[in-house]
Amino acid sequence: MTGNISRRNVLRGAGVAVLGATVAGWATGCTSVAAGGPASGAASNLLEQAKSQGFLRVGIANEPPYTQVGADGTVTGCEPDVLRAVCKRLGIEEVQGIITPYESMIPGLNANRWDVIAAGLFMKESRCGQVLYSEPVIVSTESFATPKGNPKGITSVAAILSNPSLRIAVLPGGFEEGVLKTANVPASQQIKINDGRSGLEALKANRADAFMLPTLSLQALAADDSSFDISAPLNDAPRTGSGAAFRQSDAAFHKAYNKELEAFKATPEFAEILTKWGFDASVVKGVTAEELCKTAG
Repeated sequence: MTGNISRRNVLRGAGVAVLGATVAGWATGCTSVAAGGPASGAASNLLEQAKSQGFLRVGIANEPPYTQVGADGTVTGCEPDVLRAVCKRLGIEEVQGIITPYESMIPGLNANRWDVIAAGLFMKESRCGQVLYSEPVIVSTESFATPKGNPKGITSVAAILSNPSLRIAVLPGGFEEGVLKTANVPASQQIKINDGRSGLEALKANRADAFMLPTLSLQALAADDSSFDISAPLNDAPRTGSGAAFRQSDAAFHKAYNKELEAFKATPEFAEILTKWGFDASVVKGVTAEELCKTAG
């Protein structure tokens, strides 16, 4: 499913900026959006409204391989591709992506600025208390990006805590920020950056000694930039995973989505999507949202 950017969708995306974040809207189709979008009616009718309008609004990042927005506005990546496939099984033909920072995703969802999040927003206690997560689509590990040769030997969260001089770049609102907070790494050691590229720039400018991100995200960045090393997966960072996140008031949609997701996981297409983006579908088997929602943070 592909599509082009339209001026109205870019303007709509800019209009949904929340908490001071700069947000750009992208659409995978040219369907116009009625004021308020599908969520403007009763929350329990979101599924029927989305089927009637033919699309669902989805909050995303632009962090391959989890999410990716092409130059032409095409919304893809592992999570949106799975979301799109499951939505089609529900009778919803398209998804429209709105790029937003991680810290704005749940507030924007609960403010009805989009209808679902599919962005590699990893499950943890605090988030699971605010939204309804689908069963996991991906399971992931965390790593550090460091200057070549890892001159300061940063291979664990514990190493950061034991050396107050170390500075670690993280995305505000990201899972990694929560891992450091849970480990009691002082805020003074955390360098906040906007995205993956700016994390690498912080390394190059010596503003950070390491950049913490999911292993696969760092590998995706390394495809275009060989200036850094990637550590082995961190043994002292919890196993992480994500799925689609819905408003708590959209329990009926959440239930219907989970039912179709379970059926979709049994098809070859599910594994094909994950393999395409570098994930292993086999590691998702047996992992539940209930388990991942027990992750502290």
